[in-house]
Amino acid sequence: MMRAMFFEPLRAWSRLVVVAAACIAAPVSAASVRLEDMTSPEVAQAIARGQTTVLVPIGGTEQNGPHMTLGKHNRRADLLSQRVAARLGNALVAPVLAYVPEGAIDPPTAHMRHAGTISVPSEVFVRTLEAIGRSLERHGFRDIVFLGDHGGYQNDLATAATRLNRRAAPRARAHAIADYYGAADAGFRDLLLQRGYRADEIGSHAGLADTALSLALDPAIVRSERLRDVARPGVTGDPSRATSALGEPGVDLVVSRTVDAVRAAIARAR
Repeated sequence: MMRAMFFEPLRAWSRLVVVAAACIAAPVSAASVRLEDMTSPEVAQAIARGQTTVLVPIGGTEQNGPHMTLGKHNRRADLLSQRVAARLGNALVAPVLAYVPEGAIDPPTAHMRHAGTISVPSEVFVRTLEAIGRSLERHGFRDIVFLGDHGGYQNDLATAATRLNRRAAPRARAHAIADYYGAADAGFRDLLLQRGYRADEIGSHAGLADTALSLALDPAIVRSERLRDVARPGVTGDPSRATSALGEPGVDLVVSRTVDAVRAAIARAR
């Protein structure tokens, strides 16, 4: 009995030490800029503090050949938007819109000819963007910024922004930032051409540029063991020489040009 009474406080003390050590070792996560990581009161407080710009990343669920996942655009749009928001300093990031126009469904055209692609009609897409923008404006965001990672719907983003501005201005403004996609597409392609890579290798879909950019942001997007496949259905270009290091300058280019374009668009609207 006396032995048990003696050891019980030691056991309790040991448990306390373990808990304290765990608390000290647990990393303190930095505040996220993603709305879906925040609570409703946290969003309201952020807006009250002046974080009144919200980035709406738009991706797409489409085939990207045998070596990249269907969610390539979604993952890239999310990660790039977070970097842009961090650089802006007063911005939050909405959840990624993953359903976009990808071609006719029946009979299938464009990417819809490949398994896994999901498409919505253009007008449905535009109205969805409008509803997203109106929701965000209702909560107090003043600048709603559309960032589209896919080339096929850039005009739809502009249409949605125009419709929103007719309704919401001057309380809030919507901005379709074409420079985001322009930097990832033509901007990065020009950079690679200057470094000696061939245009047919760089490609326009799932080729060298597209794949290198994805590797630099999240290697899990890419099946590296498939980069040298001879048969590449759905691919325009040659991704075989793509590396994370090759994609890093493209990431920097997209972020810097997008930050400049967002600031310029907001200044023009004031």
